[in-house]
Amino acid sequence: MRIVVRWSAHQGNYSSRDGPRFSVRCLANRYIDGMRTVEELKAVYDLPLPELIFRAAAVHRAHHDTSDIQRCALLSIKTGGCPEDCGYCAQSARYQTGVKSTPLMSVEEVREKAARARALGATRFCMGAAWRGPRDGPAFDQVLEMVRAVRGLGMEACVTLGMLTDEQARRLHDAGLTAYNHNLDTSRRHYANVITTRTYDDRLDTLRSVQRAGIAVCCGGILGMGETEEDRLALLAELSALEPPPESIPINCLVPIAGTPLADAPPVDSLQLVRLVATTRITFPRARVRLSAGRDRMSRELQVLCFLAGANSIFFGEKLLTAPNPGAGEDADLFRAMGLPVPTMSQP
Repeated sequence: MRIVVRWSAHQGNYSSRDGPRFSVRCLANRYIDGMRTVEELKAVYDLPLPELIFRAAAVHRAHHDTSDIQRCALLSIKTGGCPEDCGYCAQSARYQTGVKSTPLMSVEEVREKAARARALGATRFCMGAAWRGPRDGPAFDQVLEMVRAVRGLGMEACVTLGMLTDEQARRLHDAGLTAYNHNLDTSRRHYANVITTRTYDDRLDTLRSVQRAGIAVCCGGILGMGETEEDRLALLAELSALEPPPESIPINCLVPIAGTPLADAPPVDSLQLVRLVATTRITFPRARVRLSAGRDRMSRELQVLCFLAGANSIFFGEKLLTAPNPGAGEDADLFRAMGLPVPTMSQP
């Protein structure tokens, strides 16, 4: 028996020709359990696109305020000179990208930039250092002070510093860190085509250290690095195996950088991006699904479609580490066009 579902806007329910009314939450809860294998994910991903977006929107509405799109700021606190060979990264010392290595910023510089981001509406401040992993000592102690400074402003604090030990994760937790970003980037199968200087299991080990310390995990991937659509679903399967699942999942579209091995990579297909956002929302009902790098190349219409499909977080500001990004003014115009609240400039 095929069930044809209709939306009843005035009652907030769905109805069908062959069964009783059921709520948005009932529909959404069908997806909370399961969805752990590529086959299960593909069955959802391959739905007709209108139906996929419809289902993702139902899950989104059941678990989130649809007008709440979190604004995050991202700052490179230590740029360039990274020894890793990530094929997408402008900060690798192995590639001639024109990015100059800079020392670690001061705590006061970071506090000022975080205060500015808060005044523009950011609720989360993310800090990235181009390290394979932090070394214990003055630099790591300085990062801990940065975390305390951001938390002292009433903001969520997130860092991405590379690989961590259990003890480093514990110290970050004790400093008040909200979340740790450590992306898996792609599927296990495709990973070695992009990075060879650290393994997939190295990344998973860091995520486990973060979770053992009681810090929320921010983990996602990058589209457009020569992977297949099945690789993208395999990444989601890896994320769904984490316990607990990530609290936020950044979805990046590759920003090709001259001098890197992926400089000539073709752009990501727009509808494939929407499908992945929708499938991510259905798989992780309670997570923040963050539109991250590559938004400067997206039309307003594509971004709105991603929000409809379940994305509910963005990075704003003219730069993401070293990649371009829409400015705060552009995003304010986009939010006004969508009829969503635009934060007014407040005093730091």
